[in-house]
Amino acid sequence: MKIAVAADHAGFPLKDTVVETLRRLGHVPLDLGTDSTESVDYPDFTEKAGMAIVSGEAQRAIVVCGSGVGASIAGNKIVGVYACLCHDTYSAAQGVEHDQMNMLCLGARVIGTELAIRIVEAFVKAEPSDDSRHLRRVGKIKAIESKHLKG
Repeated sequence: MKIAVAADHAGFPLKDTVVETLRRLGHVPLDLGTDSTESVDYPDFTEKAGMAIVSGEAQRAIVVCGSGVGASIAGNKIVGVYACLCHDTYSAAQGVEHDQMNMLCLGARVIGTELAIRIVEAFVKAEPSDDSRHLRRVGKIKAIESKHLKG
Protein backbone atom coordinates (compact mmCIF):
# COMPACT_ATOMS: atom_id res chain seq x y z
CA MET A 1 0.00 0.00 0.00
CA LYS A 2 1.23 3.52 -0.76
CA ILE A 3 1.02 5.70 2.36
CA ALA A 4 1.67 9.44 2.45
CA VAL A 5 3.75 10.57 5.42
CA ALA A 6 4.06 14.18 6.50
CA ALA A 7 5.17 16.06 9.59
CA ASP A 8 5.72 19.54 10.88
CA HIS A 9 8.89 20.54 12.74
CA ALA A 10 7.69 18.96 15.99
CA GLY A 11 6.81 15.71 14.23
CA PHE A 12 9.99 15.60 12.14
CA PRO A 13 12.03 13.53 14.65
CA LEU A 14 9.36 10.78 14.63
CA LYS A 15 8.74 10.88 10.87
CA ASP A 16 11.77 8.74 10.01
CA THR A 17 10.55 6.06 12.43
CA VAL A 18 7.16 6.06 10.68
CA VAL A 19 8.78 5.80 7.24
CA GLU A 20 11.12 2.99 8.35
CA THR A 21 8.22 1.09 9.95
CA LEU A 22 6.17 1.32 6.76
CA ARG A 23 9.08 0.04 4.67
CA ARG A 24 9.70 -2.83 7.10
CA LEU A 25 6.04 -3.83 6.76
CA GLY A 26 6.31 -3.86 2.95
CA HIS A 27 4.48 -0.60 2.26
CA VAL A 28 5.60 2.30 0.08
CA PRO A 29 5.92 5.56 2.03
CA LEU A 30 5.47 8.80 0.13
CA ASP A 31 7.51 11.30 2.18
CA LEU A 32 5.94 14.75 1.88
CA GLY A 33 8.21 16.53 4.36
CA THR A 34 9.13 18.48 6.35
CA ASP A 35 12.82 17.72 6.27
CA SER A 36 14.08 19.55 9.36
CA THR A 37 13.16 20.91 12.77
CA GLU A 38 12.88 24.44 11.35
CA SER A 39 9.46 25.81 12.27
CA VAL A 40 6.73 25.15 9.69
CA ASP A 41 2.93 25.06 9.83
CA TYR A 42 1.24 21.68 10.29
CA PRO A 43 -1.83 22.54 8.15
CA ASP A 44 0.39 22.82 5.06
CA PHE A 45 1.78 19.32 5.50
CA THR A 46 -1.53 17.82 6.55
CA GLU A 47 -3.09 19.20 3.39
CA LYS A 48 -0.34 17.64 1.25
CA ALA A 49 -1.00 14.25 2.84
CA GLY A 50 -4.77 14.60 2.53
CA MET A 51 -4.58 15.59 -1.11
CA ALA A 52 -2.42 12.53 -1.80
CA ILE A 53 -5.37 10.44 -0.55
CA VAL A 54 -7.98 12.41 -2.48
CA SER A 55 -5.97 12.25 -5.73
CA GLY A 56 -5.40 8.51 -5.35
CA GLU A 57 -1.63 8.95 -5.11
CA ALA A 58 -1.81 7.26 -1.69
CA GLN A 59 -4.39 4.98 -0.10
CA ARG A 60 -3.76 6.26 3.43
CA ALA A 61 -1.70 8.88 5.24
CA ILE A 62 0.13 9.36 8.51
CA VAL A 63 0.72 12.90 9.76
CA VAL A 64 2.85 13.74 12.79
CA CYS A 65 2.81 17.05 14.63
CA GLY A 66 3.48 18.00 18.24
CA SER A 67 0.21 16.81 19.76
CA GLY A 68 -1.52 15.32 16.72
CA VAL A 69 -4.57 17.48 17.43
CA GLY A 70 -3.90 20.17 14.84
CA ALA A 71 -3.20 17.62 12.11
CA SER A 72 -6.45 15.83 12.94
CA ILE A 73 -8.49 19.02 12.76
CA ALA A 74 -6.84 20.09 9.49
CA GLY A 75 -7.17 16.66 7.90
CA ASN A 76 -10.89 16.49 8.58
CA LYS A 77 -11.44 19.70 6.61
CA ILE A 78 -10.58 17.85 3.39
CA VAL A 79 -13.56 16.12 1.80
CA GLY A 80 -12.82 12.40 1.62
CA VAL A 81 -10.22 12.42 4.39
CA TYR A 82 -11.13 10.77 7.68
CA ALA A 83 -8.40 11.75 10.11
CA CYS A 84 -8.11 10.58 13.69
CA LEU A 85 -5.65 11.20 16.47
CA CYS A 86 -4.69 7.80 17.87
CA HIS A 87 -2.28 7.16 20.69
CA ASP A 88 -3.23 3.51 21.19
CA THR A 89 -3.31 0.48 18.92
CA TYR A 90 -6.98 -0.34 19.48
CA SER A 91 -8.20 3.03 18.17
CA ALA A 92 -5.77 2.93 15.24
CA ALA A 93 -7.11 -0.45 14.09
CA GLN A 94 -10.78 0.08 14.92
CA GLY A 95 -10.75 3.51 13.27
CA VAL A 96 -9.92 1.81 9.98
CA GLU A 97 -12.13 -1.24 10.52
CA HIS A 98 -15.32 0.44 11.74
CA ASP A 99 -15.00 4.03 10.54
CA GLN A 100 -12.86 3.84 7.38
CA MET A 101 -10.26 6.20 8.84
CA ASN A 102 -7.64 6.89 6.17
CA MET A 103 -5.38 9.40 7.95
CA LEU A 104 -3.62 8.55 11.19
CA CYS A 105 -2.47 11.54 13.25
CA LEU A 106 0.23 11.16 15.87
CA GLY A 107 1.64 13.51 18.50
CA ALA A 108 5.41 13.28 18.60
CA ARG A 109 5.51 15.17 21.89
CA VAL A 110 2.96 12.82 23.44
CA ILE A 111 4.04 9.28 22.53
CA GLY A 112 7.40 7.56 22.29
CA THR A 113 9.02 5.74 19.42
CA GLU A 114 8.06 2.20 20.40
CA LEU A 115 4.39 3.07 20.86
CA ALA A 116 4.37 4.97 17.57
CA ILE A 117 5.70 1.86 15.79
CA ARG A 118 2.94 -0.32 17.29
CA ILE A 119 0.24 2.23 16.37
CA VAL A 120 1.49 2.49 12.79
CA GLU A 121 1.51 -1.31 12.54
CA ALA A 122 -2.08 -1.51 13.80
CA PHE A 123 -3.21 1.22 11.38
CA VAL A 124 -1.71 -0.32 8.24
CA LYS A 125 -2.68 -3.91 9.06
CA ALA A 126 -6.34 -3.02 9.59
CA GLU A 127 -8.86 -3.33 6.76
CA PRO A 128 -12.24 -1.59 6.53
CA SER A 129 -15.15 -3.80 7.55
CA ASP A 130 -17.92 -4.62 5.12
CA ASP A 131 -20.35 -5.33 7.97
CA SER A 132 -23.67 -3.62 7.25
CA ARG A 133 -23.79 -1.72 10.55
CA HIS A 134 -20.35 -0.22 9.94
CA LEU A 135 -21.20 0.67 6.35
CA ARG A 136 -24.47 2.28 7.53
CA ARG A 137 -22.62 4.42 10.06
CA VAL A 138 -19.93 5.43 7.58
CA GLY A 139 -22.72 6.34 5.16
CA LYS A 140 -24.14 8.66 7.80
CA ILE A 141 -20.71 10.26 8.25
CA LYS A 142 -20.49 10.84 4.50
CA ALA A 143 -24.00 12.34 4.51
CA ILE A 144 -22.93 14.81 7.21
CA GLU A 145 -19.84 15.58 5.13
CA SER A 146 -21.86 16.38 2.00
CA LYS A 147 -24.38 18.39 3.97
CA HIS A 148 -21.90 20.60 5.79
CA LEU A 149 -18.60 20.66 3.91
CA LYS A 150 -18.14 22.44 0.64
CA GLY A 151 -15.65 20.48 -1.47
